[in-house]
This record gives sequence, C-alpha cells and structure tokens, in this order.
Amino acid sequence: MTDSLVTNWTRSDEARIEEAIRRGASRRDLLRGLALSGVALGAGGAILGRAGAAVAQTPRSGGALRAAGWSSSTADTLDPAKASHSADYARCCAFYNRLTVLDGKGNVQMELAESIESRDAKTWTLRLRKGVTFHDGKGLNAADVIYSLQRHTDPQVGSKVNALAKQMTGFRALDDRTVEITLANPNADLPTILAMHHFMIVADGTTTFAKANGTGAFTCDVFEPGIRSVGLKNRNYWKPGAPHLDSFEFIAISDNTARVNALLAGDIQLAGAIDPRSIRFVESRPGVAITKSNAGNYTNLGMRLDMAPGDKAGFVEAMKLLMNREMIQKSALRGLAEIANDQPVPPSNKYFNPEVKPRPFDPEKAKALLAKAGLAGQTIPVVASDAAASSVDMAVMLQQAAATAGLTLDLQRMPADGYWSNYWLKSPICFGNVNPRPTPDILFSLFYASSAPWNETRYKSERFDRLLVEARGLLDEGKRTQIYGEMQAMVANEAGSGIPVFISNVDAHASKLKGLGTNPLGAMMGFAFAEHVWLEA
Repeated sequence: MTDSLVTNWTRSDEARIEEAIRRGASRRDLLRGLALSGVALGAGGAILGRAGAAVAQTPRSGGALRAAGWSSSTADTLDPAKASHSADYARCCAFYNRLTVLDGKGNVQMELAESIESRDAKTWTLRLRKGVTFHDGKGLNAADVIYSLQRHTDPQVGSKVNALAKQMTGFRALDDRTVEITLANPNADLPTILAMHHFMIVADGTTTFAKANGTGAFTCDVFEPGIRSVGLKNRNYWKPGAPHLDSFEFIAISDNTARVNALLAGDIQLAGAIDPRSIRFVESRPGVAITKSNAGNYTNLGMRLDMAPGDKAGFVEAMKLLMNREMIQKSALRGLAEIANDQPVPPSNKYFNPEVKPRPFDPEKAKALLAKAGLAGQTIPVVASDAAASSVDMAVMLQQAAATAGLTLDLQRMPADGYWSNYWLKSPICFGNVNPRPTPDILFSLFYASSAPWNETRYKSERFDRLLVEARGLLDEGKRTQIYGEMQAMVANEAGSGIPVFISNVDAHASKLKGLGTNPLGAMMGFAFAEHVWLEA
C-alpha cells in the first residue's frame, strides 16, 4: 500500500509540498495533511525528505550577504589589471565578467565570449555574446575587449599580468562582435589565461576606477579601500536568474580568530580561508559549515638570490633541508595539506612531475652546507605575517630546526596590513602566499621567468625562459609534459623558493548559505561566490 502511494505521488503534488515548506509550514502539519490523504507515516517522511532537499537546493532570491576575506589595504583597487589579493579578486568577480571562466573541475567555459577558436594556437577568433550591457547601459562590443586586453600590455598601466598579456601582439575587430587576437608565439592555453581574475572586461576608454562600471552580477554601491565594498544586484544582468542575492558586503578581517568569531556571532555569513587550527572548533558549532578544496594554494619561503644570504652557495639548499614538511602538514595545518617539492605545480595538475621528490628533513646536512657557506653561528632575519597563511607557524618550526644546525633565525612578525606592499618581494627572506593558478605556464610566467612581475627569489635562467616559450605553443601533450617536468625540476633545484606543502582551502560559512562550491582559482569559489550563492530564509 505504502509503496503504491509513493509511486503514484505526482511531481505536482510534491511541488505543492515544496511550496508549503517555503511558506513556513511545519513538518507536523505537513505529515498530518499527508496522513489525511492516505499516505503512511514512513512514506510521508520520505516525501517530506525529498521535498525538503529540493527546497534546500533551489536558489532563493533576496537577502544581504556579508563576507570576510583575509587581506586588504589602502591600496585596494577596482582596476582588474592591478588586483593583487582576495579582496580585490572578490570585488572584480562581482562587478565585472571575463571572456572565459573555469568551472569547478578546471574546465574552460565561455562567459562574455560565445566562442574562442584557433587552428594554430597563434591566431584566435573570439565571438562575443549578444545583449550584454555595462552598468551604465552601454552595450558590450569588440572595442571594449580590445581595449581591456591591450591595457595589460602597456607598462604604464602596471598590470599584474603584463608578463602574460604581452604575448598578445595583435588585436583586430572583424566586426562589432568578433575579435581576432594574434600571439607572438603559439599558446594553446589562451582560453585558460583569459579566465584569470585580471582579464575582466572594462568599457572602452576607461581610465579611472573610483567606481566599477562592468557587466557583472552586481553594481558597485560602496568602495572604501582597506575597509569595505558593497554591491547591489544588477537588475539588468545578462545571465538569467542571477544573481540570487539583493546585495553583498565584503570586508577583510586579517586575524583568523577574529574572522571566525565574527562568523559565529552572525556578523558575517562567510569567512574565507580559516586557519586549520580552527576547523574542529568551527565544525562543533551549530549552524556553521565548512567547504574544503585542494587547488594548489601554497605558502612559501622566498629567499632572494640577488641578496645576502641567498647569494651564498648552499644557503638556499640548507633552508629547504630544514623544512620539516611532515610536521608542517600535521601540526601547523592539521593534515589539511599535501607534501610539496619546492615547485608550484600541484599533484592535481596533469603536468605534475612525480619524479621531483620532496627534500627530506636533514638538519645535519644543512649544518654542513651552512658551515661551508660561512654562515654558521650567524643571525639571519626572516619575515613572516598572518597575511601569508600559516607562515608564522612555519617560521617558528624553521627557527627551531635552524637552531639545531647552528643558525639563529630572527623571526620578525609583521602586521598583515601593508605586508604585501612593504615586505613581500623586498625582504631578503620572507614568506609569500600564492593563490592557485590553473596552468604551469601561468605559474612560471608570473613567478619564475626572468621578467616575471612576482619573481620572489629573482631566479633567472635563459634555458628556463626558452623552455617556457617552447612549451606554450606545443600541441603535442607528451612533449609539453616532458618540458614542464624539466622546468619543475629546475625550479625545485635552482630557485630560492621553499614550498613545503600545498594547502587546502577551507572556507567557513553559515549553514543557511547555499550554493558555495569549489574552484581551481582559489578560496571562496575562486572569489566568485557572490554571483552564485543564496541565503535560506
């Protein structure tokens, strides 16, 4: 009897139950109503379970979300070309669109582009979508795309992705919706490159960014650098049904404990990149959930090769040997990390080279190298900050290990505010934190090529630079894999980066926040959460 009734219960009947749940009907009242209809208690429970699950997965329109990242400064920007940290990326993803985006599995999907095609990986034809407008009402056209991309190639703009963009040497509008892009050399990764946060499309001729005028899901209502930004739902957004939220506010809370407490107190509904030490505590609290992802984020020790002591033969190798990777993984990161091998391509990437082995923890060998370099007994400053996730914990462990090797590390803990502009890339030895990038070409171009804008260790190798250009244009995946494998070994053995682990991204959020997924571009759904999430009533 029960099975028959459940089978004959129609979708329209369940839809009425779902609507009743949305209106606030209690489970007791719904079960009573089902019983009066002849549905047994067990079957009624199953029906309510399905209806409740359907309601939970159905996006709800409305509501105001408040989210907190972990980094900001008075140099915060609405210019996508200059974006450099979580707060910048979150704003750009909300106010602008890219030509392509990456889905949760890292596959390229079209966004403002309707299609991107090439026969030789050197000349690309890009077709734009119809009916897309900027927040000021202007329609999107080929001129906007050409202007946006060309900006990155102008040194005066100061684009963070100039090293990637300058391979685009020719732009031509074939018509109002079609753009031809010519590269200096073939690069099969162009559709993936265009999915990076910096390649958001701005209106032709835009020179000031006091307020964002994009095509994105939200319009910019408030922008206070280093404090907060507020976006309002774009009622004319070109994507049907999006966004779900009426508004979102984004702030930065650099202190992990304060960020977690703000979530537990209900002051925010999403806390990005929480410290692994907080996870058990957060998971034990009602009304809170976490989202984990492994995308290749890492915190690294950067030792400049053009400054003392990094210019002393053997010093960098000694410091890498003093990294107790297993302890960092288990203690500092509570197991939420994968052991790394001093190069930036993670095991999840198809080009990862498993033959490049992680260095063992070997204080005795490190001691011998330091003595040979004339550094035994010396005191060397190391700069860390909460701005670089878990770097303070890593620095303390490194300091203890160095002491057993006869080296004193002067740990200098700097405030998160201003860390990236005042210490990173400038101090002889300091920690960095790198968000995931989807391809080896992007990682190597931004951090290890001789002209890389974020070449933390000032690594320079003519062979490495040649291999980088060669690999870009290869359509032979076997050859490409071989070259990227060699380049990983070069970085691990020659560059000044100590990368002990790849860190899992962990975001904590209110249970009523739905739709939050993972993305290979980093935490908070690749920083594009605002467009996709919704709040339960």
